[in-house]
Amino acid sequence: MSRPLGDIVEALGGTRFGSPDLLIHRLAPVATAGPGELAFVAQARYASQIDTTAAGALIVPPALQAQALARGACIVADDPYLYFAQLTQWWRRQHDAQPAPGIDPLASIHPSARVDEGVSVGPFAVVGQGVHLARGARIGAHCVLGSGVRIGEDSLLHPQVTVGERCIIGARGVLHSGVVIGADGFGFAPHQGQWIKIEQLGAVRIGNDVEIGANTCIDRGALDDTVIEDGVKLDNLIQIGHNVRVGAHTAMAGCVGVAGSATIGAHCTVGGGAVVLGHLTLADGVHVSAASVVTRSLLKPGHYTGMFPIDDNASWEKNAASLKQLNRLRERLKAAEQAIEQALQNNSKP
Repeated sequence: MSRPLGDIVEALGGTRFGSPDLLIHRLAPVATAGPGELAFVAQARYASQIDTTAAGALIVPPALQAQALARGACIVADDPYLYFAQLTQWWRRQHDAQPAPGIDPLASIHPSARVDEGVSVGPFAVVGQGVHLARGARIGAHCVLGSGVRIGEDSLLHPQVTVGERCIIGARGVLHSGVVIGADGFGFAPHQGQWIKIEQLGAVRIGNDVEIGANTCIDRGALDDTVIEDGVKLDNLIQIGHNVRVGAHTAMAGCVGVAGSATIGAHCTVGGGAVVLGHLTLADGVHVSAASVVTRSLLKPGHYTGMFPIDDNASWEKNAASLKQLNRLRERLKAAEQAIEQALQNNSKP
């Protein structure tokens, strides 16, 4: 369904140049956009794309206004990337019809569950004893909510999400399919060659405006709770161990692993495939590169990288062998430096 350019600006702001009746059929990348499609150019370094794109209209910053006007319709916004993000949300609301609130007859709702106004529960979902679904919550098909779970206002659980007993999801959360909140943490005591299970008695507390990608798992705490603070964004296939604390507005890319009892500060980023070992602390504003292994606490904000560069296997093996010898070579170098220093001192004597 198309939308006039004027409606977009009326809803989201910005300065429009061009006819308000110009119909926008689709949002598209600038490289492939065609007539009737809206794209964005966020920075001056991509200005050449303004002259090559076939987009029907562009979103640009003030610095690129003249260049965009020379080719046609545009919206000028201080932060085009942010504007485009907000536009995608508005566009989805316009085009994706939301189902009417209600409980599907195939859902199983425990009599003690509290279901507020405007809640939707899909087919074959199971809502356990004492669960509270706040106003506007949407529970997808085949979701399972254990006893005592609380789901905040306007939160969305896509199909096949599992939330374990006593876990809490804040307002406006989004949990994608396959997410498991509140599975047991990995806790076992060694005894005579066996592993004795330590019951995980805590829960998981998730703040407001948190989004969790498909098949991500967040374990419940052993005694205290695992805590995910407001605004955290977790990608697909992430593992958060028991008793971890993740600070507000931190983001992690796919396949990150955070071991138990680690504390990650606010406004951090962790690149894809990175690992944070247990009981470590990352300060606010720490940024970890993809595939890094964090083996010590990082107590100052900044960008950290810890990985061994890829190479052909033969070269990698030689370099790895040399790396293993660094400490021995260091001691030999220190001994040589001390010998040279002693010889110079002896030669300087009268």
